[in-house]
Amino acid sequence: MAAILPPGTLHVGMQLPIQSQSKLYAEAWEETSGPDELAAIAQACDRAGFAYIAVCDHTAIPRSHAGAMGTEWWDTMTTLGWLAGITERIRLISHVSVLAYRHPMMSAKAFATLDRISKGRAIVGAGAGHVEAEFEMLGVDFKTRGKALNEALELLDLALRDEYVTFAGERWQVSDMGALPRPVQTPRPPIWIGGSAGAALKRVAKYGDGWLPQGSPRATYPDQLAELLRYQEEFGRAEERLDIGAITEMLYVGEAGWDVGANTLSGSPDKLAESLRWYGEQGANQIQVRFRSRDLAELLDQIARFAAEVAPQLS
Repeated sequence: MAAILPPGTLHVGMQLPIQSQSKLYAEAWEETSGPDELAAIAQACDRAGFAYIAVCDHTAIPRSHAGAMGTEWWDTMTTLGWLAGITERIRLISHVSVLAYRHPMMSAKAFATLDRISKGRAIVGAGAGHVEAEFEMLGVDFKTRGKALNEALELLDLALRDEYVTFAGERWQVSDMGALPRPVQTPRPPIWIGGSAGAALKRVAKYGDGWLPQGSPRATYPDQLAELLRYQEEFGRAEERLDIGAITEMLYVGEAGWDVGANTLSGSPDKLAESLRWYGEQGANQIQVRFRSRDLAELLDQIARFAAEVAPQLS
């Protein structure tokens, strides 16, 4: 596989609100919102020409973490499958699926099915996970989660490519097994890998078709990207073009007239576009955005304004 997003522009994706309501970023109005509001947002992103919409992955949140993370986390694949039926062209990504939680053949079936029902719009977003109590609940060793993810990526790659799979790993063994629906994309749906630490960057360079940074502010982003490129050379993939992502600051198009927070990038479309082009100058070809808003109507307006007034300036 190689990059799937056409070159020459900075593509835009969005992790959807409502389906995950971490106290670190969710707006107050999301607490009383549900599938109707989520559908409106997903369809607005689809109309706006965004590259993808994303859904998170947590099974359960321990009480010790709920103060920051909340407990409202919808099931990833159920939500993505529903979104496939109410959108037309936008890609659908798990950001990120913790592959170590499940047998990779189960994950392969889920993503292959998503690719079939969406007519080739699935992207596998994979990551190591970070909530130790969640691993313990599922009977998964937290300390070896990175090694488990690497093995899961190898098996997932085979299962999405081939009708029958034989695999002998330390954790999972498969002997001449089939029964997946064949995905529409060939040789398989793309795999984008999350994380910004050294081990995650090495994983992207070895197994990934794209990079989904986690915790990469502008101050550290260039160095992390340079490290990723060094790992690509190490694995003999220096000439392969990956889909390189970035997560931007919170955004507000225009003058808000209310307190959007000190860490929000706001102002004229020209100002936002000039600032966001920085990511492309570093080497990114897709950015994940999130907008400040006080209600659904304001968020839908922000999406439309960004698409009409900012995105055309990101080429």
